[in-house]
Amino acid sequence: MGMANLSLVYGLRLLPAEELEQVGSGTIKLHNGREEHVTLHLLEGSKEEIEAQLKQSIEAFFDIYPEIQ
Repeated sequence: MGMANLSLVYGLRLLPAEELEQVGSGTIKLHNGREEHVTLHLLEGSKEEIEAQLKQSIEAFFDIYPEIQ
């Protein structure tokens, strides 16, 4: 049996670190009318540090679902 076609929902916004006060959640509406919430994550540092953290975060996310290969 094959894996279902998947959607990865994400958003990016780059802001000066000192301007950020709070990070909430995003809302997704499904075809069946239900709403789901997406946790937003905060990465801080230099461009290189943020890129490394983002790559590590994506890899860790897929480690949670070993059936997705």
